[in-house]
Amino acid sequence: MIRVQEIQAAIEALPDKEYAILRQWFSKRDWEQWDKQIEADAGAGKLDFLLKDAAEDKAAGRLREL
Repeated sequence: MIRVQEIQAAIEALPDKEYAILRQWFSKRDWEQWDKQIEADAGAGKLDFLLKDAAEDKAAGRLREL
């Protein structure tokens, strides 16, 4: 099994162009995982409080047009 230190060393040895490609891949992967987590949380009702808060703010006139 490859150790984290070996992966780090391999990353540090990458040419700039390949490092940029790797960074883009990591960024895309992170956002995909974030999207999956948000979908799971929304499906489980964990974000319902946000809708409730927004409805209360709207009813109280605390929202403004963007």
